[in-house]
Amino acid sequence: MRLLGQANVEQGPLFGPARNDVRNGAGPCVPQLRYWRLAASHTAGRIALWLTFASAMATLVSIAVSQILLALALGFLLLSDVPMRWPRVAIPIAGFLLWTFVSLVFSPDPARGTIQIRKMFVYLMLLVAFSVFRTLPQVKWVALGWMAIGTATAGRGLIQFWRDVLGARAEHRDFYTYYIADRIRGFMSHWMTFSGQEMFILLFLLAFVLFAPDVRKRLWIAVPCAAAVGLALVLSDTRSVWIASLAAMFYLLWAWNKWAAAAMPVIVVVGLLFAPKPLQERAISIVHPKKQTDSNEHRIVCWRTGWEMIKAHPIVGVGPEEVSDARVFYRYVPSDIPRPLPEGWYGHLHNFYIQYAAERGIPAALFIVAALALAAFDFARALYRSGRRRTDERFILHAAMACIIGTAVSGVFEHNLGDTEVLTMFLVILCAGYVAVGRNTAAVEESAPAAA
Repeated sequence: MRLLGQANVEQGPLFGPARNDVRNGAGPCVPQLRYWRLAASHTAGRIALWLTFASAMATLVSIAVSQILLALALGFLLLSDVPMRWPRVAIPIAGFLLWTFVSLVFSPDPARGTIQIRKMFVYLMLLVAFSVFRTLPQVKWVALGWMAIGTATAGRGLIQFWRDVLGARAEHRDFYTYYIADRIRGFMSHWMTFSGQEMFILLFLLAFVLFAPDVRKRLWIAVPCAAAVGLALVLSDTRSVWIASLAAMFYLLWAWNKWAAAAMPVIVVVGLLFAPKPLQERAISIVHPKKQTDSNEHRIVCWRTGWEMIKAHPIVGVGPEEVSDARVFYRYVPSDIPRPLPEGWYGHLHNFYIQYAAERGIPAALFIVAALALAAFDFARALYRSGRRRTDERFILHAAMACIIGTAVSGVFEHNLGDTEVLTMFLVILCAGYVAVGRNTAAVEESAPAAA
C-alpha cells in the first residue's frame, strides 16, 4: 500500500538510500554495520513520515495528541537520513519569533509571557512537515485525510446542533439567545476553533472539486462531504469565518470560472432570503447587532484598546500575554468608552494584526503580514506557470492560496492564529503549498532545455 506516495527508485522510498542498496548492504564490499545503520536510518525516516501525517490528522481531534506525535516525528527525523529543510516562508516567521523574544525582554512581566516561548514548538511543524512531505501524492494524502476527518467532525457538530435545538424547545427559550453562547464545536473546546478548521476543510474540498484531476471518480463522495462541512460551518454561526470563507470561495470560483464567481453573491443573497430565521438574524447582526447578545460592540472596544497599546508601545508592545491581564487591558481602555464594558471575552483583541502589534510591537505584526504575503506571492507565481489543466499541483496551490485568504480575512475579526489547532493546520497547509511550488519549479526547469 503506497499511502502518502513513494519516491522514485533512485532516491529510495523515503528520500534516503535506494531500496536495493538497503537490501543488499549497498554492495558486497560495504561492511554489515553500515548496512544496518542505513536500514535503521531509513526506517526512522519512514516512521517520521507516518508520525507527521498522524500529527496533522490529530489536529482535528486532539491538539495534545497532535503535539505528542509532532515531538516523536521530530525525534525520528533527527535520527533519520532525511535531509532537513525549511520552506521560504520560514524567513519572516523566524523574524516574528525573534521579535517575540525581544518583546519578552522588555515586558514588565516576562514570566507571564513564557507561555508564548513554549508555544514556539508548534512552528517546528514547518521543519518536520516540509522535510518529510516531498511529493504531491504525499501532501494530497494529507488533504484527503483532512477531508475525511473534517467531515466526521462536521457530522459531530451537526448532532450537537440538533441537541441544542431540542434543548431550546424543552426549555421554551428563544433559540438564538439559547444557542449563541454555546455553539457547536465538534471535537474542539470552542466553536471558533471548530469553525476555523472546518473553513480549511471546506476550501480544500472545493479546490479538489474544481482543480483535481481525478475528481470524477470521487465526486460522489466529495460533494456530500462538502455539503456536510458547509452546513456545519453555516450552523456554527461564526460570522468572521462566514465572511472569510466567502472571500476565499470567491477566489476559488474566480480562478475556475469567472461567471460562477459572479453568480456567487446572488446565490448567497437568495440563500439568506430562504434561510431559517435564526440564521437570518445572525447574518443581519453583522451590521445590526443585538446589544448584549452579539459581540460587535466588545470587539470595537478591543480594537480601540489595542490601538492605544500600539500608540504607547509601538516597537516592542506591552509584552507577550500582557493583553490577557485585566489590569493591563483596563489601563489602556479609552476614557470615552462607558463602563461597564459590553459583555464579551476580553482575553485577546479579536484581530491578530492588532493583537501582535499591541502585544509584541509593530515589527512582529509586519513579520506575520510578510509571511502571508510571501507565501501568497510564491503560490501565485507557481499557479501562473502551471497552466490551466486539472492537476494535483493546481489543486494544492489553489487550496493553499484560499486558506491564506481565509486566514487573512478572518484575522481581521478574530485572533485565529493564536489558536494552536488552527495554527498547526495552517503551517502544514503552507508546507503543502511549498511542496507544490517545488514540483512546479522542477517542471519548469525540466521544460526549459527542451524548449531551447
